[in-house]
Amino acid sequence: MSDTPLTIDNILAPELTLCKVPASSKKRVLEFIAEQILQRNDALNESQVFNNLIARERLGSTGIGQGIAIPHCRLEGLEHVIGVLMTLEEAVEFDAIDNQPVDLVFALVVPKEATSEHLELLSQLAEKFNERTFCDRLRQCDDAATLYQSMTAASG
Repeated sequence: MSDTPLTIDNILAPELTLCKVPASSKKRVLEFIAEQILQRNDALNESQVFNNLIARERLGSTGIGQGIAIPHCRLEGLEHVIGVLMTLEEAVEFDAIDNQPVDLVFALVVPKEATSEHLELLSQLAEKFNERTFCDRLRQCDDAATLYQSMTAASG
């Protein structure tokens, strides 16, 4: 394990940054996240990723308001944090705290023995997504490369 502090830049890969994803429901969004993670990490089990995300949602929605959700879970056998950023083609119902549908999603899958670093990441994300202009900029991206740059350029 490296001593590099966890930042959004370190955990988000361009190939896990997706723009205008078609999704019809919260469940579909979570399935899609699991599929994407699996394509990059064949050692993982898709249903495990999906089931853990769903289990976390049952504890309370990760829709933090203003059209944003940060689904997250811990995963056995994972060695590093995985981030997935996506904008949705159309907002979906996510049981968010303000009852607004969600169109901006940042998923975080962390190793089972996750430390306070991971909580730190969640708070970094929540802080970023609190800035309306930042969120508007992400929503205006037309392709994944621009979306990735917008997300990582702002952090640091």
